[in-house]
Amino acid sequence: MTLIKSISGIRGTIGNKPGENLTPLDIVKFTSAYATCLKQSSDKRKIVVGRDARESGTMVAHLVTGTLIGAGFDVVNLGLSTTPTVEMAVVWEQAAGGIILTASHNPREWNALKLLNEYGEFISAELGQKVIDLADSEDFSFAEIDDIGGYTYDAGYIEQHIEAILALERVDVDAIKAKKFKIVVDAVNSTGGISIPVLLDQLGCEVIPLFCEPNGRFPHNPEPLPKHLTALSEKIVETKADLGFVCDPDVDRLAIVCEDGSMFGEEYTLVAIADYILKHNKGATVSNLSSSVALKKITEQHGCTYYPAKVGEVNVVAKMKAQNAVIGGEGNGGIIYPELHYGRDALVGVALFLTHLAHENKSCKTLRQSYPDFKMVKDKIQLTPEVNLEVLLESMSSKYADKEQVKIDGVKVFFNETEWVHMRKSNTEPIIRIYAESETEEQALKLVNAVKNDLMAVSQ
Repeated sequence: MTLIKSISGIRGTIGNKPGENLTPLDIVKFTSAYATCLKQSSDKRKIVVGRDARESGTMVAHLVTGTLIGAGFDVVNLGLSTTPTVEMAVVWEQAAGGIILTASHNPREWNALKLLNEYGEFISAELGQKVIDLADSEDFSFAEIDDIGGYTYDAGYIEQHIEAILALERVDVDAIKAKKFKIVVDAVNSTGGISIPVLLDQLGCEVIPLFCEPNGRFPHNPEPLPKHLTALSEKIVETKADLGFVCDPDVDRLAIVCEDGSMFGEEYTLVAIADYILKHNKGATVSNLSSSVALKKITEQHGCTYYPAKVGEVNVVAKMKAQNAVIGGEGNGGIIYPELHYGRDALVGVALFLTHLAHENKSCKTLRQSYPDFKMVKDKIQLTPEVNLEVLLESMSSKYADKEQVKIDGVKVFFNETEWVHMRKSNTEPIIRIYAESETEEQALKLVNAVKNDLMAVSQ
């Protein structure tokens, strides 16, 4: 079982021993440290809290909200919500920050606290490290009776979030309604089930819900990868739907399945939406180092410039701001559209993709076939405590010393313009992620296996 402290929050498996797993003591300590940091940096005394539907969510929410009230903050609890909704609510509430209770794509035994600043964005590395240090030292104090915080429950922010999406210039509601799309939605029984169907209904689509009950009982692995989406594919074909959408439990990643049940590819969610945005708004694009080269190709076809960023939403957002990017995100289906907010958002991804599909007047499958077709293979190696990660990655860098490399986040090795392998330590799990891309899946798999074997040999 696992507890991971990182600059973006705390994540772990529920139960067992404090300091080794995500227990009530760890939740209270980390929440207290976050509250203490906000007190030191902001005069605001309001924090927004929301959660996905996983089964431990109620318990975690009680601990977090009670601790924040005890620290002297007024809590606005959104209850069941989405990560992007909480991010936007922080700004709307003029809060000091926000906490999202979700372990994103991790299985049901996991939960996490994702920490936001007053802009509804993930906190900086510096503040994140300060939170970790304070949690370890327990150097915090709580409010006396006259200064304890208040509590408000507000479940209306998903609706406000959807209204903001429908008002965007690049969301063509009339064009989508005219198409009368039939769409299957797989929300892994989390909060995508109370948000995506509502958005689609307002866009005039026929919705076929699949796993849309927000009970936290994930019917399959919640990471939206092809091997987990067989039920969605079958349902699309069975119902003769135009396409299918699937999100992760906190609704910040979006994957698409075509009308024949084939994968559009989560890497291509961002590619397609960037293609649409760049047709109307020329500007830079950004994705992380582990994302497909297809975004760079599409960006350059529009006469614009692509920029890579370190993995992690906070890093992508920083690069997008620095380059004034018009669209960006992560190849895992994370769309960041600055016209709405600086956060990955599956809901805005749905609206922008459907606008693009309606304007192109193509089937989902035909639209996918219009893009450069690169194949990516993703794998991982479980780490043991005695492994020296820096030594491990440096050995791989030395092995490929004759190749072009980027080392701002692990080691990324380029074999040619469209073929690469990226090795890095995960921010959310005790593993090394290995991603490779090439023009064929066979070659990408060959690269992954070669690197995986080398890594395992060195780590013995």
